Amino acid sequence: MLPAPNRLRQRADFTSAVRSSGGCRAGSKLLVVHGIRTDARAGLPPRVGFVVSRGIGGAVVRNRTKRRLRALVAQRLPGIPAGVDLVVRANPPAGTATSGELAGALDPLVRRVVGRLGGAA
Repeated sequence: MLPAPNRLRQRADFTSAVRSSGGCRAGSKLLVVHGIRTDARAGLPPRVGFVVSRGIGGAVVRNRTKRRLRALVAQRLPGIPAGVDLVVRANPPAGTATSGELAGALDPLVRRVVGRLGGAA
């Protein structure tokens, strides 16, 4: 499970990560990762949010996809520098993907976004 301080919850935080001109994104067939650098000096931990729309499938499929993504990100949280907000958006094929396939898509995307933001992943 993703610890509470590491979760994006406010709509404004999601919007700033996804639509900010100072942010970046990287995508694949399964996932798109958006990122933005916040104020690391303020002691903000890395925060991650998830967008899994109805295009993925029914409620069961969407919730299963979110659980898998949360678990994968929780394992990778130490590699995300402080002061970085990420939004992981699932594309429709993610609903039928295995956890291994999601992990294989997530790792390079997170590395790419964090690298572009000037951090180390």
